[in-house]
Amino acid sequence: MLAAFVVGLRSGRYRGVDVAWGLAFAAIALTGLALSAGHGDTGRRLLVTVLVTVWGVRLSAHLWWRARGAPEDPRYARMLARAPAGPARTRYALRIVFLLQAAIVWFVSLPVQAAQYLPGPPGALAWAGAAVWAVGLGFEAVGDRQLARFKADPGNRGRIMDHGLWRYTRHPNYFGDACVWWGLFLLGADTPTGWAFVLSPLLMTYLLAFGSGKPMLERHLGADRPGWAEYTARTSGFLPLPPRRRR
Repeated sequence: MLAAFVVGLRSGRYRGVDVAWGLAFAAIALTGLALSAGHGDTGRRLLVTVLVTVWGVRLSAHLWWRARGAPEDPRYARMLARAPAGPARTRYALRIVFLLQAAIVWFVSLPVQAAQYLPGPPGALAWAGAAVWAVGLGFEAVGDRQLARFKADPGNRGRIMDHGLWRYTRHPNYFGDACVWWGLFLLGADTPTGWAFVLSPLLMTYLLAFGSGKPMLERHLGADRPGWAEYTARTSGFLPLPPRRRR
């Protein structure tokens, strides 16, 4: 996160923190793999590390590709507009954009860190968690791909993406992200110790559904997208559900 801050300071754009987000989780998983050698079960350690790294690298690569040459993310522009200009704004960006997200990464990844120290091999609940992770990754990757193809067509400029997974939820990527972290939590939940970290996926789900994810994005989209009200009226905001019929 500090490296991303330096890059943002030099470029004048802080949206690179989104790219650092997934890589930070991967770095924690790889560090935990090294530190837990000789302590946790090897199979569980490798499984949780691979799942986190695959998810984090895919997400970061996608966000990097999407952000190439783009201006500052409107979310961070609005956030930084609250701070005074000059050095105070730089310090504000470091605290609120980068260090706060670093703390969230550490807290959300606690189930991953703990799972790498569990001595027993993965049980049924852990493998169920791997399945939930796979569902989440599928929603994220497919949803991102569908949206990218939609935006690449000039004929869709200004239109609402309401096909594919986006027909059943307005945020398949956020729903998928929540599934990923509930799945990773279950990788260590087949022991009493693992349940001590249930607040981590709860926090991630809250941020995605009620915090800096869905609400902030929808405030931006709803301001200038024709047909947005109709789309929200028929489409679930988070959980994938059949479209509601018009009354």
